[in-house]
Amino acid sequence: MKQNTNKKESQGLKVIPIGGLNGIGKNMTLLEYQDQILVIDCGMTFPEDEMYGIDIVLPDFSYLQNSGKKIKGVILTHGHEDHIGAIPYFLKVLNAPIYGTRLTLGLVKNKLEEHGIKGKLNTIKPGDKFRLGPFGIETIRTTHSIADAVCFCIDTPAGRIFHTGDFKIDYTPVDGEPINFTKLAEIGAKGVTLMMADSTNALRPGFTASEKVVGETLANIFEDVNQRIIIATFSSNVHRVQKIIDNAVKCKRKVAISGRSMENVVKIAMELGYLSVPAGTLVDIKKINTIPDRQLLIITTGSQGEPMSALSRMASNDHKSVQIKKGDVVILSSTPVPGNEKMVSNVVNKLIEKEATVIYSDIADTHVSGHACEEELKIMHSLIKPKFFMPVHGEYRHLLAHSHLAESLGMKKENIFMMENGMVLELDRKHASILPNPVSTGNILVDGLGVGDVGNIVLRDRKLLSEGGLIIAVAAISKATGKVASGPEIISRGFVYVRESEDLIESARAAVKARLDRYEAEGVKDWSTMKNGVRDELRDFIYKQTKRSPVILPIFIEV
Repeated sequence: MKQNTNKKESQGLKVIPIGGLNGIGKNMTLLEYQDQILVIDCGMTFPEDEMYGIDIVLPDFSYLQNSGKKIKGVILTHGHEDHIGAIPYFLKVLNAPIYGTRLTLGLVKNKLEEHGIKGKLNTIKPGDKFRLGPFGIETIRTTHSIADAVCFCIDTPAGRIFHTGDFKIDYTPVDGEPINFTKLAEIGAKGVTLMMADSTNALRPGFTASEKVVGETLANIFEDVNQRIIIATFSSNVHRVQKIIDNAVKCKRKVAISGRSMENVVKIAMELGYLSVPAGTLVDIKKINTIPDRQLLIITTGSQGEPMSALSRMASNDHKSVQIKKGDVVILSSTPVPGNEKMVSNVVNKLIEKEATVIYSDIADTHVSGHACEEELKIMHSLIKPKFFMPVHGEYRHLLAHSHLAESLGMKKENIFMMENGMVLELDRKHASILPNPVSTGNILVDGLGVGDVGNIVLRDRKLLSEGGLIIAVAAISKATGKVASGPEIISRGFVYVRESEDLIESARAAVKARLDRYEAEGVKDWSTMKNGVRDELRDFIYKQTKRSPVILPIFIEV
């Protein structure tokens, strides 16, 4: 019996990143011991440019659905979308309790209500210790660009795991709650088997500036402005919103909120006590015309130039309550997420065309990152002193830079694991290795109400349609004789304008008719053969005439 127990205890812990590596977003990591799993974060990401029509992207939950393992719980580091955004979809297919701090769960609860589902939500706070199966979990306060962020120390039978979550070292945080260095040092002194750490700013030297810097910049701007102020920032950055409101109150300005996500976060943060707003400060966005411009400030979504965001609608004269006026001061309190630069630039240009003054991070310190730069990462490594290290949360270049940083601090190269989503790291207190067989991972695409029903083939078709357009060849086939009863007709969508290309369309129709006449003469009645032949005929003809390759769709109607 004793020998059997020792055997169980010597079995390794599996660390499986489902998302969050080689990209920003979709953060989700599994800790698996025997038949029990602990999930760290459950986030989403936004679609890439080539994902036409896709709303959001989720991690692939199939391993959890098919493994037969028991999920003990989902623990959340903080309330950003890339860490909690997939939870409603997760709970629709898997049953597991959710653990997070008050603000984090407040944001999760709002999401679940929107989806019409309930979850087992359990509130935790920094300093809490609790157990989920074989996982002993301790939460430690950290600082980030959202309140109530924590990191996790997780004791398992195979060793101690430390996950930083997203963090930076802010010595002067807005809420007065700095990162708990004492606890981090204690954990490091006890010994950490594996550390997983935020790599987003691993390429940036020095330290990340304090949120206090942004507050001072905004205060200076507000004091010098007598016009209406419109400021766009991330809705989840409650500390930033607090500084904006504080400075607005000092300047005797009323504050209006625009954008659904901003309205939701402000409401939840006020209810939970994370946002302090003096009575009479907030005004309805629909009533702003009753307030003089010099006494009004509008906080809005759209700092990333999202096409349907409130700021984008303002820039396009499509907002129900706000029309940009000459002299408006528009502040972008953010920096573009990689890939969003063009959208942000378009919004800025539209605002300037309307004679607004636009202030952004290239002009003033209107934004600071929520992620640790090189020197802060060095501090974290020095405090935790892990035996093994796995960089997380970043593109490949960020992960590689972080691995080099760890090596420069004296960690052995063989103890640093550059992972990809789906790879399995197995470890105990002395050994760690990547297993040969990865688990199934990928993207689950959400398009409207459809979850996972759009895959690579559909995306390929959408890409082809966007690049070359569509040509439809329609013919009516007699059920009795198998001969063409009418047509063919050629319909063009996104390829050429029919009225200006009548000769081309007529020639295409003639080519299709010739192919159908040949099939009729040969006695061919198989629709599959006929459609393939028409498709090939039309594709060759169109390419010879135009050097274009639209999607060809033959449609036969039985009459």
